[in-house]
Amino acid sequence: MLKDIEKYRFYLNKEVLVKVDRKLGEKHPNFDFIYPVNYGYIPNTLSEDGEEIDAYILGVFSPINESIGICKAIVCRYDDNENKLIIVPSDKNYSIEQMEALLEFQERFFKHKIITE
Repeated sequence: MLKDIEKYRFYLNKEVLVKVDRKLGEKHPNFDFIYPVNYGYIPNTLSEDGEEIDAYILGVFSPINESIGICKAIVCRYDDNENKLIIVPSDKNYSIEQMEALLEFQERFFKHKIITE
C-alpha cells in the first residue's frame, strides 16, 4: 500500500529549493557508505519522521550547499516511515532505471518504488 503519497505528488514537475545536508562524497553519519549524490531536504515541509521532506539531487556532479531543480520523481518506501523526492536540474532528465542505479547506494536497503506521475 502506498503511504501518504499525495503530499509528495504535489511536488512532481515543480521547481523546488533543496538545502543540502549530506554533500556528494561525504560519509553517512551513522552507516558505512559515501554519498555519490547530493542529498538534503525541502525547507518548511514536514515528512512522516517529523523532519523536512528529504530529497536526492541528481545531475549535479560536485558538492553543493543548495540547489534549485525540478522534482521528477518520488521514492515511495514501503518499509520505512517516509518517502523521498528526486530533484534534477531543469535541463536534465533520467529514466526510472537510471534513477534506480544512481540511488542504489541507499535504496537497496528498502523495499521501494520510484513514481514519476
